Amino acid sequence: MPIHIFIAILTFYIMLSSIIAQASLKLPETVKVDPAALNSEPMCDPKISPSWREAQEIEGVKIEASPGCSPDNPAWIAAAVKGTNNISMETLMKTGLSPDAIIKTDDLDGDGDPDRIIIKLEVIELNGRSPDFPGLIPTFDIAPGIQPGAWVFAPKTSGMSTENFESVRANPLLRLPSPVIRVEQGDIVQIVLENTHYFPHSIHLHGVDHPFSHHVYGGNDGVPQTSEVELMPGGRKIYEFQPRQSGTMFYHCHVQAHTHIALGLAGIIIVEENRPNNWLQTLNIGGGHVRHPSVAVREQFDQEYDLHYHAMDKKLGDIIQKYNDPRLIARDMNQRYDITDSKEDYFTLNGLSFPYTLRESLIIVEPDQKVKLRVLNSGGEMIALHTHGHHATITHYDGVEHNPAAQIMRDVFDIAPAQRLDLALNTTNDGKHSYGEGDWLFHDHREKGFTTNGMAEGGSISSIVFKSYLTENGMPKVSHFGISLNQFFTKEYYQRRLPIWQDLDDTASLGSPGVQTGLDAATQKSLLNILYGLLIGLFIYLIVAKRQQIKQTALAAVSRLKSPKGGADNG
Repeated sequence: MPIHIFIAILTFYIMLSSIIAQASLKLPETVKVDPAALNSEPMCDPKISPSWREAQEIEGVKIEASPGCSPDNPAWIAAAVKGTNNISMETLMKTGLSPDAIIKTDDLDGDGDPDRIIIKLEVIELNGRSPDFPGLIPTFDIAPGIQPGAWVFAPKTSGMSTENFESVRANPLLRLPSPVIRVEQGDIVQIVLENTHYFPHSIHLHGVDHPFSHHVYGGNDGVPQTSEVELMPGGRKIYEFQPRQSGTMFYHCHVQAHTHIALGLAGIIIVEENRPNNWLQTLNIGGGHVRHPSVAVREQFDQEYDLHYHAMDKKLGDIIQKYNDPRLIARDMNQRYDITDSKEDYFTLNGLSFPYTLRESLIIVEPDQKVKLRVLNSGGEMIALHTHGHHATITHYDGVEHNPAAQIMRDVFDIAPAQRLDLALNTTNDGKHSYGEGDWLFHDHREKGFTTNGMAEGGSISSIVFKSYLTENGMPKVSHFGISLNQFFTKEYYQRRLPIWQDLDDTASLGSPGVQTGLDAATQKSLLNILYGLLIGLFIYLIVAKRQQIKQTALAAVSRLKSPKGGADNG
């Protein structure tokens, strides 16, 4: 082959390699996800009547206004205050509660309120598997499209576990977290556990003054290894106590506690200070705003909120969504699941994750108010609760009042698993208690606390919102800053199908990359391999074709090397 042809081929190879390299560097076009194609949800649950937000009186019970997006059913509050045995059938029918769910009788100390309290709880599975249905039932979404397997204590109900025959959505009374329970110092309280579940369970009154055993009902501490045998499916167990000390406490299942608490069998129980005519809101379903505070709370505070933080391991919740057979669930949960290898994937406030926390768990305030916050961490790790724009004061640890002279004002609160804090939030704009009106975030400051199954924004985020920053429908005002929350109210966002920054500019410069034009990576690699092979073949051909010339050149070089040194001088 003439050398000029070889040079031409080599030049062509270099040019083709450059073309392939340029093709590999060409970026794909940006593709913007059309908002109209998303499964968008309304920010507020359309099934909740706006009239529920209003201050009202039912059955003689004064119920405070709750301007948030999704307030509690006022009939629940009336039933929780008066007892299901002391309200009309009309009100009872609006609650969905069983007629014996909350029984209140006998003013034993003659101070104008009932002192014998019976609370009946059931055990409910949420987002579990059924042999009669291919999907999950009853469903409870903690965020759009997010349905972790969970168990809860729930008030005894009279209806179905779903909203109706046509829906798989859970009855509103059946939800995360387990309800907040309120009783008064000196009340004779019975918590009756009716085990409607397929596993054994118990109730342990963590921090609550209660006897280890009862002369009629036997073991009273809820611990299978020490005080009682597990309550089997279909069984009924009475826990009776008469608390002497007030405070924010904790109740939970103590059977296989490492999994049962993690799945949601845990709640806040509060012993209120004894006051005359102190009709308590015995259950606060879903936590959040207490719309009928106790007399003692009203003496010192303008409002009260129950804040229950929890975290769940997706792998654990998946077990109850995998099988219909309780034996297989028991095997995987008790023998194969290793909590030391677990990780927390879902972070909730009052049973929900952002953006649903904005529906129910906003702390809605006005200037110059004092607000009582009762906080429980029932997750497996410490949380670091941070309040933007405010410093709150720790008044109680685990139900015990802290020395007033040593009470600490902070904006980050470390809360260990099972620990409770009572916080006093003061909205006086003095640069210390509060920085003024706004929509101030409060959240777990661990970075993963911002996520839902690893996707941000999610987790237990919520806000301290002044009423001046609240819309008519009870959501925070953000549009005047050019902010939209719409993307968070879509399933696609938490399915990781929606680029989170695509709408930050008109060109969607941080949108989703489309299909790459030109040669794909596999084709580029194949063509380069062919060119490499061609180049190697050309070199081999050149060596063979020019072998005589190469041989002569090599012999001449060797001859010169072997010639005597200085031979050139002999001539």
